[in-house]
Amino acid sequence: QVRLTESGGGSVQTGGSLILSCQASEYTGDRCVGWVRQAPGKEREVVAADYGPGGSTYIADSVKGRFIISRASEENTHYLRLQDLRPEDTADYYCAARAAFLVCSKLASDYSSWGQGTQVTVSS
Repeated sequence: QVRLTESGGGSVQTGGSLILSCQASEYTGDRCVGWVRQAPGKEREVVAADYGPGGSTYIADSVKGRFIISRASEENTHYLRLQDLRPEDTADYYCAARAAFLVCSKLASDYSSWGQGTQVTVSS
């Protein structure tokens, strides 16, 4: 399984921005990589996923227009830019990958490789 390492979480005020990074241990150009968040007491939510060049991109309605997913394919690095943050965005954010050649999914359970997570806290 590909190893994923997130960084970039932190604490911001409402309206602030953060960029989360995810470094993969191997080539991810042939797989979907997504960002999944989990707030205390809530279900995991896939907020964004990206297959890469020529592939599909998914952005959850809850973050559409505020979060942007991207990747630097040559570096096997993935990014999630969080903008206009709200208190309800507070959660642990995980980078997750599907097995190679599988399309992106809105279901967190479809992702087989996971990072350790990074915490995002938004205060009002």
